[in-house]
Amino acid sequence: MPRFAIAALNQHSFLLFVAISLVALTLAIQPSAQADTFGSGANTFTIDFVSVGNAGNAADTTGYGAVPYEYRMGTYEISQDMIDKATASGMANVTAGMWTGNQPAALISWYEAAAFVNWLNTSSGKTAAYNLTFSGSAWSMNLWSSGQAWQLGGENLYRNKDAYYFLPSENEWYKAAYYNPSGTNYFLYPTGSNTAPTPVASGTSAGTAVYLGANSSPAIVNSAGGLSPYGTMGQGGNVWDWLETANDGINSSPSEDRALRGGGWGGNAAVLRSDDRDYWEPSDEYNFIGFRVASAVSVPEPSTYCMAIAGLACGGYLVRRRRKRA
Repeated sequence: MPRFAIAALNQHSFLLFVAISLVALTLAIQPSAQADTFGSGANTFTIDFVSVGNAGNAADTTGYGAVPYEYRMGTYEISQDMIDKATASGMANVTAGMWTGNQPAALISWYEAAAFVNWLNTSSGKTAAYNLTFSGSAWSMNLWSSGQAWQLGGENLYRNKDAYYFLPSENEWYKAAYYNPSGTNYFLYPTGSNTAPTPVASGTSAGTAVYLGANSSPAIVNSAGGLSPYGTMGQGGNVWDWLETANDGINSSPSEDRALRGGGWGGNAAVLRSDDRDYWEPSDEYNFIGFRVASAVSVPEPSTYCMAIAGLACGGYLVRRRRKRA
């Protein structure tokens, strides 16, 4: 075979290898479901997350659900066991305590839920999400300045720009519950359906949810019904979820009522729907209100890696070619 043909074949093979490697790398660094670990020793616990992609999706007809960035949503609601282990690991002034073990952390105020999120951040070397103060026997919150505040998707004076863990905003929560990631539509219920889920006391069967008083208390967080299209559980039924967002959606007053979504184990199908929401004062505590945690995606954009490795690969190829000529 002529030498120029061999050289062309080698070049083609090398470039094909680079192309395949870049595709594999791009797939490998895409955000995926994972569990983050907190505490230590006997007080270690994990929080499972699913990735919520489809950045830049349009809002639903209700006006909610548009999120211009990727993020992660807690697969399950936060359990009482997680609160207990975080407290044993140094978190202070967060009580909850209505239920036990792996049942949801309830009888917890918005401030306490936010304090738990702050502990997740600071205990893992990250920035606190909320500017909270505990004085005497009560929590309060100040707004962040514009320079300190979260700016993705619009200025959010509640959330610090460097926060990694946070309470989900209403749009983040809504998208994880109702958006169809394989299309551009939204479902009416957070089980990937426009018909009401089957009420159950507990379980994980598709198309089910813990509501209609099928039990006298909420189910454990990992047995709270079928999954949303993104893979979250219990965004319909079990307990209501505190949301980061103020009732008016502006987040300009630290003491304003906070939005709630999802319904509880004793409610009817209407409170599970995408067109239903509620709100309470951030200091309120009820046995039917809990919360879940969301987080940022820390994986760099695939294009960053691809460009860097492509440059290194091509550079390596040129070096190899030059050496062959020498």
